[in-house]
Amino acid sequence: MASLASFDRRRGAGRPGIAGVDEAGRGPLCGPVVAGAVLLDAGFYGEAAWLRRLAGANDSKKLTAEKRAELRGRIGEMAAEGKLRAVWAEASVLEISAHNILGATRLAMARCIAQLAQGPLAGLFPAAGTEGELFGRTDERNVLVLVDGLPLRPFAWAHESVKGGDGKSLAIALASIVAKVERDRLLVELDARYPEYGFARHKGYGTPDHIEALRRLGPCPEHRELFVRGILAGEEPPPESQDEFRFE
Repeated sequence: MASLASFDRRRGAGRPGIAGVDEAGRGPLCGPVVAGAVLLDAGFYGEAAWLRRLAGANDSKKLTAEKRAELRGRIGEMAAEGKLRAVWAEASVLEISAHNILGATRLAMARCIAQLAQGPLAGLFPAAGTEGELFGRTDERNVLVLVDGLPLRPFAWAHESVKGGDGKSLAIALASIVAKVERDRLLVELDARYPEYGFARHKGYGTPDHIEALRRLGPCPEHRELFVRGILAGEEPPPESQDEFRFE
């Protein structure tokens, strides 16, 4: 975890803070795509006790469900204490159909940044100027937005992309945990509405029992039409839908 914090210190040198952004749920056959964002003041990285509370933070796919839940709880506690900000947002199945999965991912991420930009930031970032300036394009005053993966185009917010960022940046790693835990929670809620598909077990991925239920029962309203069309026609599910953590 020290190396993740060191990465942020180097990348964000001279900035008032770093916002890490990541997503969960690009590959599954159903449910929304969820983005998470965690905003850390530059001074956060100098607080050894705060960093210790997040010990073990890493790319969410490298953590057990229990460790993710533990860290999500700590992130929430520290947000309530004013030590950081953590938000999440989703793009629905209908929005995935309308904008494709990449467009829907950008939409969910933009909603996260908008929440941060509109939040009560003056106390957390006293050196950053007004809220409107925090996510502008004046680098020396601008919060650095780090997004896992490739650059987002088009995207309304100035940002830098970090390939494999959820395993390099503390802010992105925390965002990946928020996104994954919140999406899994949403799928458990969907399981209560559509228990016959087993969403609570596989979280929407193309496991054999999910494929069997899908072909036997047909899709429910939360299945992604373009993702399941070929499966319903007898094709094998795409590899990215079968691996729970391929895109997580």
